[in-house]
Amino acid sequence: MEDLAVDATRKAFWRDRPVFVTGATGLLGGWLTGQLVALGADVTALVRDWVPRSTLLSSSLLSKVTVVRGDVRDQELLERTMGEYEVDTVFHLAAQTIVGVANHNPVATLETNIRGTWSLLEAVRRSPKVRSVIVASSDKAYGHHETLPYDESAALRGEHPYDASKSAADLIARMYALTFGVPVAITRCGNFYGGGDLNWNRLVPGTIRSILHGEPPVIRSDGTLIRDYFYVEDGAAAYLTLAEALHTRPELRGEAFNFSNELQETVLGLTRRILSRLGSSLEPIVRGEAVHEIQHQWLSAAKARRALNWSPLFTLDEGLDRTVAWYREFLQRG
Repeated sequence: MEDLAVDATRKAFWRDRPVFVTGATGLLGGWLTGQLVALGADVTALVRDWVPRSTLLSSSLLSKVTVVRGDVRDQELLERTMGEYEVDTVFHLAAQTIVGVANHNPVATLETNIRGTWSLLEAVRRSPKVRSVIVASSDKAYGHHETLPYDESAALRGEHPYDASKSAADLIARMYALTFGVPVAITRCGNFYGGGDLNWNRLVPGTIRSILHGEPPVIRSDGTLIRDYFYVEDGAAAYLTLAEALHTRPELRGEAFNFSNELQETVLGLTRRILSRLGSSLEPIVRGEAVHEIQHQWLSAAKARRALNWSPLFTLDEGLDRTVAWYREFLQRG
């Protein structure tokens, strides 16, 4: 009964609330938009590239949201959108998220991830109806630290293009909160995985697709990198929780929160978990080509548990089971 009560409270909060989502065609964006629509929110989604097979565009979701075409760096467009749709809550997810792409094309990554963030927040500053903004940072914003797990007091010191872009965007978000009173809070999550990720060079979707095609999965690193993997449905729920709290608790402005299952897993270990789930005896091809990667990352979610009464809904194995099932169906559809 408690879960039903919480669900009813959440639905009452989001019903008819005007919400703006950037990055809505991405992995987290698709799941978050789906949850918002299910809760009855009035969602406007910023879409730059038309990705027909994305969760947003390939499902019935598209008919239930307002789509604004444009780039997150376009401050004038963002300001117009928030004004015309009387936006109350913003989820800023738009980013260039692929580490390898950032290493090859740093300027485009810095433009999207840093300029896109200040353009969004400056538009919010000029939009008095906006009451909460959630900015997606990353565990990569911390850079490399010897002390693990990372908590929110750890310095932001990304050294390589993607990591530095997230460090900078994270600091800019805090600056807008502390200097201008913009109602923004920051999320720092590990590596998202789940159904709907169509970036096949990422570990989880690429591994599942290779196995289902009868091909050995390819690991671009040496397989020993240790990461904090976070299921996308847990991520969407965490973002909702933080946005809800920010509406009534102004002391959360400028605060950052780690969200994590607080588990450590190697790249090779996660690959073997997926192979086991698919009953495959294929052996991974380990290329050892990755560069500018942090060896070991692991988050503490103690602050989120304490301040937001948050906890994950799914274990790593449960998330992987749901993810494998999603890709089985998706790839069978062709």
